[in-house]
Amino acid sequence: MRSLPVLGEYRSAARRQEAIVGFCFVLPALALYALFGLYPFIRTIALSLTDWDGVSATSRAVGLSNYATALHDNLWWTSLRNGAFFAVMALVFMNGLALGLALAVDSKVRGASFYRALFYLPTILSGIVVAIIWKWLYQPFGGPLNEFLKVVGLPDLARPWLGDSRTAIWAVSIASMWQGIGNPFLLFLAGLQGIPVEIYEAARIDGANESQLFRHIIIPYLVPVGTLISVLTVLGAMQIFNTVVAMTNGGPGYATEVPVLHIYREAFSLFHMGYATALAIIFGLLLFALSVLQLWLSRRVGVRAS
Repeated sequence: MRSLPVLGEYRSAARRQEAIVGFCFVLPALALYALFGLYPFIRTIALSLTDWDGVSATSRAVGLSNYATALHDNLWWTSLRNGAFFAVMALVFMNGLALGLALAVDSKVRGASFYRALFYLPTILSGIVVAIIWKWLYQPFGGPLNEFLKVVGLPDLARPWLGDSRTAIWAVSIASMWQGIGNPFLLFLAGLQGIPVEIYEAARIDGANESQLFRHIIIPYLVPVGTLISVLTVLGAMQIFNTVVAMTNGGPGYATEVPVLHIYREAFSLFHMGYATALAIIFGLLLFALSVLQLWLSRRVGVRAS
């Protein structure tokens, strides 16, 4: 009768020893996370509550005034609108074209491997290289685009595409979408190739046409990968920086000012490091909220599609 408590105590001691050993293995990772993740995060929040200029050894606490200033910063709101424009353009046009290209390549077209490489090629280029290519295309005098318009009899449409506030954001958006289309194209193509062939064959035997196949088979199967693509697209488009800086630097005026560029200016040009940190936190929370919203909407769409 006395052996049972002894056995229980032994098991409890063994569990405690296993927990201690496991914690010792996890401790280095926790320490690294605390040092390079948790501590900078806490310091960032603390910095956003000061007026530090990034140079001085001391700073003054200003509470939530940086966040209040952001609410009345017209240029900040302009940059958010421009970022939203890039995101909507990418969601609608870039992803729509990527899906169309993926459907075309998935239909066993000749040279499918060549088209995969061709459509993905711009993605491997750096943003600076893409900007140089498209700045050359958009040159107001002697540029290929304006020369083409003159050749086809539309000289009145020729203009300084990057120097006109009405067309600059469209021009940069097209260059950005050209570079970014490779990733959604490959993801859509992978999703299409993951659909079992037997489902297509059974649907065709039942008399389904191509539009019905697309609506009742392709769309439901692509909801998960489409959710991933939409989240990545919004996050990437809202954080565009290199291409804008190299092509327009936010101009003309502030026609192509974007959130990351505005935060950069506040931090490293105007030396408003505390205010820039507050903007970065607001921007991060906004991106998080947009991601959650997209996940929620994708679940609703997935339920209706199924």
